[in-house]
Amino acid sequence: MVQKPIITAAQAAAMVKEGMTIHIGGFLACGSPNAIIAALAKAGTKGLTLVCNDTAVLNQKTGKATGVAPLVVNKQFSRMIVSHIGANPESQRQMDAGETIVDLVPQGTLAERIRAAGYGLGGVLTPTGIGTEVAQGKQILTIANKTFLLELPLPGDVALVKAKKGDRAGNLRYAKTARNFNPLMATACSVVIAEVEEIVEIGEIDPDDVHTSSIFVNYLVQAGK
Repeated sequence: MVQKPIITAAQAAAMVKEGMTIHIGGFLACGSPNAIIAALAKAGTKGLTLVCNDTAVLNQKTGKATGVAPLVVNKQFSRMIVSHIGANPESQRQMDAGETIVDLVPQGTLAERIRAAGYGLGGVLTPTGIGTEVAQGKQILTIANKTFLLELPLPGDVALVKAKKGDRAGNLRYAKTARNFNPLMATACSVVIAEVEEIVEIGEIDPDDVHTSSIFVNYLVQAGK
């Protein structure tokens, strides 16, 4: 089995170029690749489209920013496709000021659109959003007397995911709820970079414990380096 290159967080950040669509794992920063995010914030790459569950947490009193929040503060996103921005007042300010386009997508729909990209589907049908702003500009279909929205796939250029353990081939195991969007995003992007807390030898992860197969992963980053 071919070993995947182990690169630094800075090298990972350098692969993200202006104008790219990037998927970043995490749920309010739980399961987010923090070392790569910090390196990307330092690089300052702008004009990015973010696909993420949320824009993480920004405490305006202390200035503490978690998950993707430092990238939001840096105004590195021209568009954010997320399900929740309520814990990050800067995301709200940028949306209200028209500085950043924010597409608010129901969480289940967001997950299914990412899955559709990874599985090669043309889209998914969902009743969620019918009769609301979510339905504006979208194709509406009636099937068996039920009305659905056609939601299109959300592919990306680069996925930045976080795993608890990974072997040198790129097989990944996530930790409990930190799994969240990470496995889906690892299937939906052209390049997948996994920040891993522990890198082990090939064969040390039981096949039943592999949540993302090595076939999806291009590069590994040792967390904290």
